[in-house]
Amino acid sequence: MQHFEVHPDNPQPRLLKQAVALLAQGGIVAVPTDSSYALACHLDDKAAVDRLRRVRGVDDRHHLTLLCRDLGELASYARVDNRQYRLLKLGTPGPYTFILEATKEVPRRVSHPQRKTIGLRVPEHRTLQALLELHGAPLLATTLIPPGDTEPLNDPAEIRARFEHELAAVIDAGACPLEPTTVIDLGGDEPVVLRLGRGDPAALGLSTV
Repeated sequence: MQHFEVHPDNPQPRLLKQAVALLAQGGIVAVPTDSSYALACHLDDKAAVDRLRRVRGVDDRHHLTLLCRDLGELASYARVDNRQYRLLKLGTPGPYTFILEATKEVPRRVSHPQRKTIGLRVPEHRTLQALLELHGAPLLATTLIPPGDTEPLNDPAEIRARFEHELAAVIDAGACPLEPTTVIDLGGDEPVVLRLGRGDPAALGLSTV
């Protein structure tokens, strides 16, 4: 496993380009986000997606998330009406994951098998934004919670120790906030908060009751 130690505010492009190359080769990379560390892979690589699920210990009914640079990118992968878009503008970039109807741009194997939905988010983390910029497309991701655990990992050294033979690299930007994203389902008539995490639903005008 490669270990890229980067500056959290000014990550070195040389190191991030090496991580992008590993992603292009089908590698799974542990990346820092504005909520916790996540596992990320190339969206269009079936073997990498299968491996991502295996490392995380989840099946195809577990929502994976597309990490996007901005709302313009997000619109290519989800059907969004005006009401949903207003909420998305309020919550991006930030620690929210939105469940939306997937477009045909999303490979069927990565959307939810029954609902044809996908999790989407625009993270507010400089290192991850720089990585997405260099990659030039969204990455498929899931919170880095080891199988059997309930809390995400936050220490790059522990991530290395536990996943030495399963990951291609860890991008070490120091500790992240140790709290998962708030998950909001926008697939129905009204937004529903599925998981309360770091993002405050009240900031989007939503109630958790």
